Amino acid sequence: MSAFWFRYGISSLLTAGVLTGVVVPLPQLALQPAIAQNQDEQTNIRVYDQASPAVVAIIAGNSSGSGSIITPDGLVLTNAHVVQQASGRTVTVRLSNGDEYTADILGFDPNGQDLAALQLRNARNLPTIDIASPDSVRVGQRAFAIGSPFGLETTFTVGIISRIDPDEGTIQTDAAINPGNSGGPLLNSNAEMVGVNTAIFSVGREGGNIGIGFAIPITDVQPFLSAIRQGQGSETARTGSRLPGSQAPRPVELNGSPIRGTLGPDSNVLPGDNSYFNAYSFEGQAGQTVSLDLTSNDFDAYLILLDSNGNSVAQDDDSASGTNARIVTQLPETGTYILLANSFRGGESGDYELTLRSQRGQGSASRGRLLLDETGVLRTGDPSLPEDGSLFHQYEFSGQAGQSITIRLESSEFDTYLLLFDNEGNLIDQNDDIRPGNTDSELRVRLPETRGYVVIVNSYDHTGRGRYRLTVEQN
Repeated sequence: MSAFWFRYGISSLLTAGVLTGVVVPLPQLALQPAIAQNQDEQTNIRVYDQASPAVVAIIAGNSSGSGSIITPDGLVLTNAHVVQQASGRTVTVRLSNGDEYTADILGFDPNGQDLAALQLRNARNLPTIDIASPDSVRVGQRAFAIGSPFGLETTFTVGIISRIDPDEGTIQTDAAINPGNSGGPLLNSNAEMVGVNTAIFSVGREGGNIGIGFAIPITDVQPFLSAIRQGQGSETARTGSRLPGSQAPRPVELNGSPIRGTLGPDSNVLPGDNSYFNAYSFEGQAGQTVSLDLTSNDFDAYLILLDSNGNSVAQDDDSASGTNARIVTQLPETGTYILLANSFRGGESGDYELTLRSQRGQGSASRGRLLLDETGVLRTGDPSLPEDGSLFHQYEFSGQAGQSITIRLESSEFDTYLLLFDNEGNLIDQNDDIRPGNTDSELRVRLPETRGYVVIVNSYDHTGRGRYRLTVEQN
């Protein structure tokens, strides 16, 4: 998201007053406080005072955003894109009074909405935000947004509900929504949440907020919260700490023959969305790059890779051709991994083929070693750069001083842009097109220091969407 931000100030002028040409002595004039000059201002102040204590700032690695406390014991609602790049399963949450908590990521919305739920550890008696009735939202009513744009915590903006689009599942508002507002509440005049702020529309690489912001309506938020409260119905089953189902994973080997199977009533069932899955296990080594493919002509394939503790390592929907799934990732540790052959929606069934391959990239630092080999999809709801609203994903790797590497970003679906930073945020290099007529990006760099580095997978402008492959290779 990209937008301009504004600082509002209040100035007042107290005078004795002149009314219809008659001077009124100061002691006889019933002056109202300067900050309560009219009913609109009083409403603004009341909404802010009531809701802002329950709006939090969320820090998830290099990503940040906002959220709303829903229960006194610290259930927080936010956007999935705010926390999806978090390292591990926890983030830091800061309240408006400065108190900080560690929060566990409970899960994401399995229906594709940009929603996530967090649980603050050891929290109690916290302020909360009330949720509006789903049928109470109307075009033209006033709207209020609170969040942490650009790190400016509990910032307050005002507008109206401009449009409600039930087909797209969005509320459109002209209340200013900026980077960092993501995940914060959109409120009505009763300080009740009517939506979760998620994105803005901007024009051009230098585009800013032009008064078109979007929020996920409460009609979509409430089922997600209900499922979270019941311990089901969310992406919890797909990213949680344990493997659901009764059937033990079937041991398989990397680089073996393709595995043919069937999803159906005899399979396990994810409690979140009642989708079928079959589980497989394999042994992997730290730093090993694996390529996992699930193809089917019968259902929309979904792949889930878990470590031995049931924690999510990677997930994918449609990174392969059509509705087939592919995970290409570097294993974080040596041990047993669990792979779930799954369908995207509940009730889908049919035959499939599963292929597990180990790619080059393990062992000593030999020439041609892959440091990263990742595939992904830039889609609406992903993080965006504040300068131009272009979507991005980020990846990290460790490098050695003097190490020569080649970073390549390839996509047949959008104009790519590639940036390399060190882990302190210093720009090392960037590239748009490899050469005229080729919109893939490539960087050939000799790393200046031994440290961590961050690769930004980016689109050239805010319209870029689609699949990509990123590789970082030692020359």
